[in-house]
Amino acid sequence: MSNQAFLAAEGQLDDVAPGSLVSVDGDEGHHAVTVKRVRAGEQLDLLGGRGRRAVVTVVDVAKRSFTARVDSLVDEPAPATRVVLVQALAKGDRDLHAVESAVELGVSAVVPWQAERCVVRWSGEKAAKGRHKWQATVRSAVKQSRRAWSPSVGAPSTTAQLAAAFADPTQPGPLGERGPDEGASEERPERLALVLHEAAAEPLAERVRTALDGLGAARSLDEVWLLVGPEGGISERELESLRAAGAWPVALGRHVLRSGTAGPAALVLARHLVGDLD
Repeated sequence: MSNQAFLAAEGQLDDVAPGSLVSVDGDEGHHAVTVKRVRAGEQLDLLGGRGRRAVVTVVDVAKRSFTARVDSLVDEPAPATRVVLVQALAKGDRDLHAVESAVELGVSAVVPWQAERCVVRWSGEKAAKGRHKWQATVRSAVKQSRRAWSPSVGAPSTTAQLAAAFADPTQPGPLGERGPDEGASEERPERLALVLHEAAAEPLAERVRTALDGLGAARSLDEVWLLVGPEGGISERELESLRAAGAWPVALGRHVLRSGTAGPAALVLARHLVGDLD
């Protein structure tokens, strides 16, 4: 059985070495001690969020924190191709279920999409609370899946904002700049944007293979963006706007999937096609 996993504070694992002592407190420490019943002598994984994993042994437990000795460190490289899920907002936490599954299945980032036909609307304070809820879901799924890389949660985006980002790949878009530790290329990034649409004629796999063939052996895709619309579907106006910006409507098999299912299913296929699941 794998070790229980907990999140280190940002930068906490940057300068540690085997034998170092690290403390986990705050909400994470309280969760570990009170909910997960961590005890002295137990071996755990501490996840740094930027690829570093520390295997540690707990040496002391307090009421809301624990201290552990670092046994070993592993630095996991970022995937060569970042796969981003753009998930339309949905009722009944269906968008959160999609985000949770996508994190467990290896997504690199998620972006909340305020599509035209979304019943849920984010604005002002509600947008901040909604994004915070997505971030909490990501953190929980990272620990569940024992991931050393923690996916980022992009800014809530309209269709117009997404189209603007796809039209100019040099712009950071809703995720901001990609750091060098994430495998950022100094060249113009190769970004493939795919809109999952039940009426599309081209299969997702065919479009990804065509894009890879066009790059040749010297380069790979830097990013694959998967856009999943709301239960009410993507409007024709939105589809045309995204297509004009360079996004490709694609189909995911013969069956029509729910909004909360389509993204995780497409993610697994896309990661396999770019060689991330070989």
